[in-house]
Formats: sequence, C-alpha cells, structure tokens
Amino acid sequence: MFKDMAPRKKGIIYLLISAFAFAVMALFINLAGDMPVFMKAFFRNVVACIITIPMLIRSPEKFHMKKGSFKYLFLRAAFGTVGIICNFYAISKINIADALILNKLSPFFAIIASIFVLKEIANGHQWLAIITALIGAVFVIKPTFLLGGMSSEGVFPGIIGFIGGATAGIAYTFLRKLSLNGERKALIVAFFSAFSCIACIPFIIATYQPVTIAQLLCCIGAGIAACTGQFTITAAYAACPAKEISVYDYSTVIFAAILGMLFLGEVPDYLSIIGYVIIIGSSVYAFLYNNGYFDRIPKPWIKKDP
Repeated sequence: MFKDMAPRKKGIIYLLISAFAFAVMALFINLAGDMPVFMKAFFRNVVACIITIPMLIRSPEKFHMKKGSFKYLFLRAAFGTVGIICNFYAISKINIADALILNKLSPFFAIIASIFVLKEIANGHQWLAIITALIGAVFVIKPTFLLGGMSSEGVFPGIIGFIGGATAGIAYTFLRKLSLNGERKALIVAFFSAFSCIACIPFIIATYQPVTIAQLLCCIGAGIAACTGQFTITAAYAACPAKEISVYDYSTVIFAAILGMLFLGEVPDYLSIIGYVIIIGSSVYAFLYNNGYFDRIPKPWIKKDP
C-alpha cells in the first residue's frame, strides 16, 4: 500500500491509523453499555485469538517459544490483562478521551519499570517528563481534595484508569524484554490474548448477565478495531524507529474526543483539557529530547575553547 513511500512518512500514517482504530475500540466498548467489563475484555481478546492462533499454526515454528521466554510471556500477559480490564472499566464510566489519555501514561511507567526489569537508569530529562505527566493525570482524574468539581463516583474510575496505564506500562516493559530476546510478535500476541480470555472466565461466571445482540456486536467491533490497531502500530514501528514517530500515537486522544462528542455527547471539561495538554506536552518534551533536538539549540552561554 505504501511501498514507495519514505519510511518515516509510512510510519506516521500507520501510527495515525492505529490511533484511530484504538479510539474506535474505546467507542465500541462504551457503546456496549453496562455489560460486565470482564465480558468486554474476553470478547476483545477472542477476536485476537481467532486471528493470531491460525497464524502460528501455519508458521514453521508453531507454538514453540524461545528458552526463558515463558516467565516474561506470563508477566506481560498478567499485567496486560489487568491493564485492559482497568482501561475498559474507565472507558465505560468516564469520557473515552479521559480514559485513553490516562492509558497513555504507560510509556512513562515503562521508563520506571525498565529500571528494575531492563536495568536501564532514567536520566533527569526522563524523570522531569514522568513527574510532569503525573501532574497532568491529576487534572484528568480531578480528585475532590485537590481540584474539586468531580464527585467520588468520577474519581474512582479515573484512578482505575490511572492504574490501567501503570500496569500497561509494566506490560510493555516485559514486551520489550521479549523482543530483545528475539521472541516472535505473533506468539506474544497469541499468548497474551489466550491468557486474558482464560483469566476472565471465572469472573464472567461470577458476574454473568445476559448479553444482547447489539452488545455482542459492539464487543466484536471493539475486537476488530483493537486488532487493526495492534497490527498497524506494529507496522509503524517496523517501518520507522519508535523515537522518531511515537509522539503521533497521542492523536488517539484527539480522535477519541471527536468520536465521544459525535456519538456520545461527551465534551471534556477545562480541567481534562489542561491535563491532556500537560501529558501530551510531557511526551513531546521526551520526544524532542530522545531525538536530540535540544542538542541543536545554540548555547551562547557556553564558551568554546579557542
């Protein structure tokens, strides 16, 4: 489709498609209504299983995993499952744009988790971005004891969304560990999807309620959108290094805000918008630092040796 296109441009287009797909996923999850969040997570991952497991069956290596991968596959799947459930709960209770921006805190938590998992020490610039992003999260969650304006019923889903972003960041750290070990992406996705489905079954039984055809169709739509997002984000980072295009992933918040206004009548309040600006600004700062833009700024106060 983009055969003759420059790698960076191709990566940006794929990433924008992915961002829109994840915003559509959030819309479908919200439209599924009051069905238990575990059922929403189950159906979202069933679609991924249907797509990825046949891919593994047709591959020469089948379900073979590399030595030492199982532990990290399990941890990636466990934290990822918690992240999805928390994210879906938040999407069902608060503005989808608010829920997605809290989920987009995951890269900052990945930096923290990398200290322990990958032994990568964060520098001052990264810590500044993390602290600033957390301040932005306060504006989105709007705890009454700090900002006022939101009831406790709104704060709790925001906190759950925040936890979802944190656990997703930890999951992405284990995903990177698996990638560094050379594990196949299809196996990682299939293991995660199957694990998540199995983990949700006991909770589905405990919270079971009848599902309408409309709710089922919304969940299937969410699964298809999520798979589209997953495959296009993989294609984006395969086409171009993450540090050159990752900032465009935050466009999903813009797409979610537009879809929320069009289909759900959701309008982010001014505190949420301030939070979006702070969190996205933190990401832009990290993006500029990672790409060396600050090194290109003239520093007249630094005298060079003659």
